[in-house]
Amino acid sequence: MKENNSYTELNTWKEARVLVKHVYFQVNSFPQNEQYGITSQIKRSAISIPSNIAEGVGRNTTKDTLKFFYISRGSLYELETQLYLSFDLNFITELELNELLKQVVIVKKLLAGFINHYKKKL
Repeated sequence: MKENNSYTELNTWKEARVLVKHVYFQVNSFPQNEQYGITSQIKRSAISIPSNIAEGVGRNTTKDTLKFFYISRGSLYELETQLYLSFDLNFITELELNELLKQVVIVKKLLAGFINHYKKKL
């Protein structure tokens, strides 16, 4: 489905969506008793990343836009920590962790570039 919204064309947003997909696939294997624990928290953090990118693009001022990009970046770091904790708790293997972290790094780099671009507009 192709939309005319400018954020849907952004690689940052697209890669964040890929990350959400990988995260959702991975947490399906987490213990059932974690459904309302770390599983739920991981999903919320992951979803927050592309959602705040989209909301930021929809804002009227550069300052407001940056605020939502920073929220997105915070959610990305939160997710990264939760992935490490999932590994510590033996919910994911080191290989699974590393695969997820590769996508985290991609989104981090794209988002950092995006933030820097908008900071220059201030």
